[in-house]
Amino acid sequence: MHIFALQMIMEPKEIQHIYAQHPGVDALMKLREEGGKKRVFLEGLLGSSAAMTLCGLKQRAPEQTMLVVMNDAEAAGYFYHDMMQLTGDSNILFFPSSFRRAMKYGQEDDANRILRTEVMSRLTNRRRKEGLLIVTHPDALAEKVASQSDLEEKTLSIAVGESISRDEVEKRLGALDFKEVTYVYEPGEFAVRGSIIDIFSFSSEFPYRIDFFGDEVDSIRTFEVESQLSRERVEEANIVPKVTGKESVAITSFLPKNCILITKDIEYIKGSIEKLRNEGFTLQAKLSEEKLPEMPELMSAEEIESFAKSVKHWEIRSNANAQTKVKFDTSLQPLFHKDFDLVSQNFKGYIERGYRLFLLTDDLHQADRLKAIFEERGDDIPFTPIGHTIHEGFCDNILKIALFTDHQLFGRFHNFRLRSDRARNGKVALTLKELKEFGIGDYIVHIDHGVGKFGGLVRIPNGNATQEAIKLIYKNDDVVFVSIHNLHKISKYRGKEGEPPTVNKLGTGAWERMKERTKKKIKDIARDLIKLYSKRHKEEGFAFSPDSYLQNELEASFIYEDTPDQLKATNDVKRDMERKRPMDRLICGDVGFGKTEVAIRAAFKAATDGKQVAVLVPTTVLAYQHYLTFKERLKEFPCTIEYLSRARSTAATKKILEEIKEGKVDIVIGTHKLTSKEVKFKDLGLLIIDEEQKFGVAVKEKLRQLKVNVDTLTMTATPIPRTLQFSIMGARDLSMIQTPPPNRYPIHTEIHTFDAEVIKEAISFELSRNGQVFLITNRISGMEELASLIRRHVPDARVCTGHGQMEPAVLEKRLYEFINHDYDVLIATSIVENGIDIPNVNTIIINQAQNFGLSDLHQMRGRVGRGKRKAFCYMLTPPRESLPTDARRRLEAIESFSELGSGMHIAMQDLDIRGAGNLLGAEQSGFIADLGYETYQKILAEAVHELKDEEFSDILTQEEESRSETERYVKECFVESDLELLFPALYVPDSNERILLYRELDSLTEERDIIAFKARMKDRFGAIPPEGEELIRMVTLRRKAQSLGVEKIYLKGGKMNLFLVDTRNERYYTSETFGTIMSYIPNSPFKCKVREGDGRCIITVENVKSVETALAFVEEIERHSIAPY
Repeated sequence: MHIFALQMIMEPKEIQHIYAQHPGVDALMKLREEGGKKRVFLEGLLGSSAAMTLCGLKQRAPEQTMLVVMNDAEAAGYFYHDMMQLTGDSNILFFPSSFRRAMKYGQEDDANRILRTEVMSRLTNRRRKEGLLIVTHPDALAEKVASQSDLEEKTLSIAVGESISRDEVEKRLGALDFKEVTYVYEPGEFAVRGSIIDIFSFSSEFPYRIDFFGDEVDSIRTFEVESQLSRERVEEANIVPKVTGKESVAITSFLPKNCILITKDIEYIKGSIEKLRNEGFTLQAKLSEEKLPEMPELMSAEEIESFAKSVKHWEIRSNANAQTKVKFDTSLQPLFHKDFDLVSQNFKGYIERGYRLFLLTDDLHQADRLKAIFEERGDDIPFTPIGHTIHEGFCDNILKIALFTDHQLFGRFHNFRLRSDRARNGKVALTLKELKEFGIGDYIVHIDHGVGKFGGLVRIPNGNATQEAIKLIYKNDDVVFVSIHNLHKISKYRGKEGEPPTVNKLGTGAWERMKERTKKKIKDIARDLIKLYSKRHKEEGFAFSPDSYLQNELEASFIYEDTPDQLKATNDVKRDMERKRPMDRLICGDVGFGKTEVAIRAAFKAATDGKQVAVLVPTTVLAYQHYLTFKERLKEFPCTIEYLSRARSTAATKKILEEIKEGKVDIVIGTHKLTSKEVKFKDLGLLIIDEEQKFGVAVKEKLRQLKVNVDTLTMTATPIPRTLQFSIMGARDLSMIQTPPPNRYPIHTEIHTFDAEVIKEAISFELSRNGQVFLITNRISGMEELASLIRRHVPDARVCTGHGQMEPAVLEKRLYEFINHDYDVLIATSIVENGIDIPNVNTIIINQAQNFGLSDLHQMRGRVGRGKRKAFCYMLTPPRESLPTDARRRLEAIESFSELGSGMHIAMQDLDIRGAGNLLGAEQSGFIADLGYETYQKILAEAVHELKDEEFSDILTQEEESRSETERYVKECFVESDLELLFPALYVPDSNERILLYRELDSLTEERDIIAFKARMKDRFGAIPPEGEELIRMVTLRRKAQSLGVEKIYLKGGKMNLFLVDTRNERYYTSETFGTIMSYIPNSPFKCKVREGDGRCIITVENVKSVETALAFVEEIERHSIAPY
């Protein structure tokens, strides 16, 4: 609960209401009502106060249409975002350019087109009562659009209750150039399934799902592209195609006569538009894009000028000679540079002058932090939090209110979001979905038979019914058909990229032997870890004191917003440190997800308690980097930081060792040198180990002696397989950071054909802001050519190269020099993704990008954009038309995905694979290559369960208790049946989609998940046919039968046989579960009997002709619970 839960947290609408009463807004209302076309200057509006003023005006005059033209796309984005944060009003729209980036590159963007078409569509809607406020910028305004008559002619309106046949709608969509696909992911597409048509119109950010009942429209819903699930019902859908008209007109011709034009600087806008007209497409755009769009017709500066004269025109700036001006009195939020003495002094000053203080934040934890900092300092400073932020805080000296933003107060970066970001997710969702799909010829692993090739989803006649099964082809063309009830046994083979596995031969036993070898090796590793864990529980260490105000100040000044994972990891670490028992916690998280920040907070907590901290890292370069990071982060705080490595001179090392011994150094960062005999700590309280798996055995042994009762925090960027982390660590001392930090600058990503001009532009721009550049190439041989190309085109750039085949010492020295900015450009192989983190590098150029996997590209791109500057990533490829489709799709997905994370970890599979290899040693890596990653995980889970049952039952008792009832006696329940259980092809047309659905259904274990699955099916495909309902019931039947001790369900010829576990299983046959079954059968309304055969009990039930009946029998047993038998 927030500290402010008891206080008033103000809604942004209330601030809008306060602003609506502003004397300046009164003056604007008067000017609005006066006749004439006066040019008015709005003076003194600083920070986000202009957006705030227009919000007040919008509330007072909701019927007024306004066009706001900012000087560039970024300023327009922030202005729009401010207004949406404050009002959430659906009548505020953004009008972007139809190009993805500067028009000269010629790359159109469908997501932006949606927003443009929506504005046009909303302006032509005659039923509209409220005015629109449209925010735009010169590039977008200049582009002409199709005329109103063209737009109306091509708009297809469909309303609920309307009589129109599905075929008629299909025909109309075809005529409007919509493309029929299996599932809708991008604008301009439609899909037909049963009574449903999905349509992605160019005038709506969400696609429509139209459900017909005969020839009548039964319902219309919008749906999410990623999940394909409905969002909300609407009464009408306006379907607009990609409109290109016979004539082009300016967007201004759509605006009503009484519209008000609001600009920042009309002269600048006219200049920008003239520049655009003179520029045209670049030579490279003409060469590289397969289908270069036509250059749109552009407005001229004269047309803008005459439009400005034909309407009321207000400019947000000062003009000494202006006849009409409205004066505001605002001042910008001061820069505090995280100095809380200054903040406190400033806030008190405002309160003394009678101002009301507001803190605007998207994260109310920040308001709690600020309150805690003030309380610890003994300051009584009342302020009101508002749960939405704006771009730039300001003080209004007329209303006497001060609006401070948390991101400026704590020195964080603030980013705006546009609705077009949503529409781009379609490409990404599709690419990620394709990663999961089975394609003919893909390698598939069956847990019992090994690696085979996928041969498709086939229909097999079985008695009077037809069943679906997956066909797997093994060595010598042997075939295995996998029932759709056993899909949990198969998985897509994921090993190292580019290395195909060996296809297994059936019936040789080689596969079983390999599984056993792997299991033995896993048990050896797990055994050590569990022993260590139990030993540590008995030790006693130092209990650190609770957080001080300095700690709060440090945490609040983190430049990014904490993700929930990061917050949890921080709190876990601090809680462990405050306990008597020595901490031993492992933090896993991807590169750039904020592990180092957690370590800095822990180190500072230890230092404030007078304890020393040792940070152990694997390489000299990393030691220096961490030193710089820690020093930068803690520069405002009383804390001494040093680093030890072979790069330091003997004299410096000697001095540092002396100071460590005397306790003058609080935090020391170093390589394995830290574990040597000459390093003597006065009072070591915390040991932080980065990438532990990269240290040798000898170092680890020395660490063990150091670690016995010192708190230890280990960090790794290796995503550890989930089963391993939960099972071995007992899900206790492990923190996962899986969410990327929000509000990182999205990395501006562009794909270009290889062109020296692009490289020159990118490097020159980065050097002009004193930054550095990574250039990644996947071939060592071409490095020197690239270096000389750069020296030729950017003569003042200092270029160096680095790759894995260099001597480690030479490579280290090179990287060192690069970090110290002795070089501007580093040309390297993908070594960059291995932990090098240089905040000053904010441009990365990836040559031959089509040869890298999705996650490699994502990893490498994540190396830039780590600071407060905007970062750029250029992917250079051969001409796009020559690329294979999957490579092109991969590049487009990563381009759309300019931010870290959100769904991206799905594509991180090969990192998981590398990760497991690093964690468990090279041998395991080999096993993963043989078994495939998912099968390896299953075996790993089995191994750990067996270990617990056989060797460590006493240590892990609590965990055993939580093991599900279902798995107590039977690990798996098999099904054989001659009933028709499937989703018919008419219901789910795409076989790949059916496999995904079958696999999802097969993996469900909770009743609530099954109910949710049914709801999703109805939403996406309509009412579920009987054979589909039966298939879904089978999942429940299998789960319930398993919990009763049934190993196999045989459902054929109108009879059901339930095979119970082996009769030698004494624990089962003396259990309450078995007693319940035995007491139920004599009294059952079903015709059933029990017999023994093949060393097990078999229950036979007559007249079972459906899964529904079978399920009713099992549920009857469940209800019939008695005392132990």
